[in-house]
Amino acid sequence: MEKENINPDTEKYLKTGAHIGTKYKTWGMKKYIYKTRDDGLKVMDIQTLDTRIKLAAKLISQQEKEKVVVVSRKLYGKTPIKEFAKATGAKAIPSRFIPGTFTNPEGKEFTEFSLLIVTEPDADFQAIKEAKSMHIPIIALCSTNNSTKDLDLIIPVNNKGRKSLALVFCLLAKNILLERKEIKNEKEFTKTIEDFEYKIKEGKEELMKEKRNEERRRAGKRGRQKRDFRKTPGPGRKNE
Repeated sequence: MEKENINPDTEKYLKTGAHIGTKYKTWGMKKYIYKTRDDGLKVMDIQTLDTRIKLAAKLISQQEKEKVVVVSRKLYGKTPIKEFAKATGAKAIPSRFIPGTFTNPEGKEFTEFSLLIVTEPDADFQAIKEAKSMHIPIIALCSTNNSTKDLDLIIPVNNKGRKSLALVFCLLAKNILLERKEIKNEKEFTKTIEDFEYKIKEGKEELMKEKRNEERRRAGKRGRQKRDFRKTPGPGRKNE
């Protein structure tokens, strides 16, 4: 009796919770959801995740190394994208994205590129906006609650967990090097998932700062939604 071909990365996806989403879902992410757990958390399809990582690696490998930009405003994504850049030759922007980085040639941070990778669409919205205006393809890591607007390739994954982000960027880097034939096989890829993982002890203060900033962004978003709601004309009421 023949043994089933089992994907060796499946256990890694399960162990890191890479397939676990949030309790919320957007219209664009519905098709990636496999089921909903009893606690309300959405579960994404592991096979799709694996397929998208390999597809993304193939697309990225076709670009000039230095023309690939990877962005993460989220704290847990900073170490993963730095290690990814070191391994693949891409450029990492592991902090606040300065408006005009892609669109203002006179700016200090101006960068020319051919492909953008973002870790969290909601947090990295400015980079997406500028890349879209220049018709640059965008690959994004998306959880179930993320907007998929303006994205060209979605990798459905838990983009909020340290271990999950480390795993995805590690696998992306390995597959890119395999596609480029810079390594002959997986054994030649010497980096580990732990190398890509953000260490909490290194930035407790930064983590608390990010949480506060996230709370402010959410509060601001709720405030804008309330204002927009008040401006929306009701039945029999004209726009002012």
